[in-house]
Amino acid sequence: MLEFFESTGFFLIKENPLQLVMIAISCVLLYLAIVKKFEPLLLLPIAFGMLLTNLPGADLYHEEFFAGGVINWAELGNPKHAGLLDYLYIGVKCGIYPCLIFMGVGAMTDFGPLIANPISLIFGAAAQLGIYIAFIIAALIGFNMAECASIGIIGGADGPTAILVTSKLAPQLLGPIAVAAYSYMALVPVIQPPIMKALTTSNERKIKMSQLRTVTKTEKILFPIVVTIFVSLLVPSATPLVGALMLGNLCRESGVVDRMQKTMQNELMNIVTIFLGLSVGATATANSFLNPKTLYIMFLGVVAFGFGSAGGVLLVKLVNLFRKQKINPLIGSAGVSAVPMAARVSQVVGQKEDPSNFLLMHAMGPNVAGVIGSAIAAGVFLSMFAH
Repeated sequence: MLEFFESTGFFLIKENPLQLVMIAISCVLLYLAIVKKFEPLLLLPIAFGMLLTNLPGADLYHEEFFAGGVINWAELGNPKHAGLLDYLYIGVKCGIYPCLIFMGVGAMTDFGPLIANPISLIFGAAAQLGIYIAFIIAALIGFNMAECASIGIIGGADGPTAILVTSKLAPQLLGPIAVAAYSYMALVPVIQPPIMKALTTSNERKIKMSQLRTVTKTEKILFPIVVTIFVSLLVPSATPLVGALMLGNLCRESGVVDRMQKTMQNELMNIVTIFLGLSVGATATANSFLNPKTLYIMFLGVVAFGFGSAGGVLLVKLVNLFRKQKINPLIGSAGVSAVPMAARVSQVVGQKEDPSNFLLMHAMGPNVAGVIGSAIAAGVFLSMFAH
């Protein structure tokens, strides 16, 4: 009986009492996902993965198997040593899950608003300003370049991209960065409106835009092919993300592989989301999460989102100086890529000024452009700092 008791988590918790703190944090995140509905599709499995990895004696995940950015295949090949979450984490470490999720996103996304209004592309690019501002501040605080890139990418408001970059460049920060990325994505309706209102006048928020032109099926089919070729030649490191995104979109727009498109956006997306969330949450151990770096990451995440939202709005205002037909600056904030939440925020803020104003489709242009922009930014960082 004594031997049994010494093998229980109740006894083993004394070896690392901080695990109790992590269990409490995971329960708070579960509350936010279930009750407050903060990005529940990913925050719930991330929080539960965090709970599982911090249960003493469970041995579901071992940080040492992935130390130094290298997978210890010898240990993983021994079922007596490796745990379930060790095996699931391989999909994160090898960059499989984020790309599969991008494939599902592509299968669900209509690039029509972007094609109909190509200037939206530069608004989406401007909204990536937060990535580079956070990168610079992180460097000034004392993070190394790989860590700065991983923290900065939070500003893209794209969870899978943040996970991919961090798993390659700074896996020791994956837990806090993933939690920050998805927490702030859920808070987009809270973070963005004050920034949007501070940077625009009431008259600017009331600007009505003409209806977008109808995009032909041929344009929609050619778009993913052209973007894949151009972006891959420009930033080869971005090919996995952009290629997966555009493959999903091509399946959607071609109309000849309905079963594949439905699988990508439903069954495959759901399965991968579960695996991704659990394995990312598993990296949030007491040693990696409970340190000053986590607080810096949470702070820099807010900075990245704030500057990203501001960058898109300010560029629209700049462009308006040279245009006869004005663009509503509110759509610029949608370039942060949280699809379609950021576009909905633009619509809500605009309608509070003028209930007859409809900005959703116009905001979807910068919104989907932001997805491409964050993937390109990730590719740039990977090409510069991955060894």
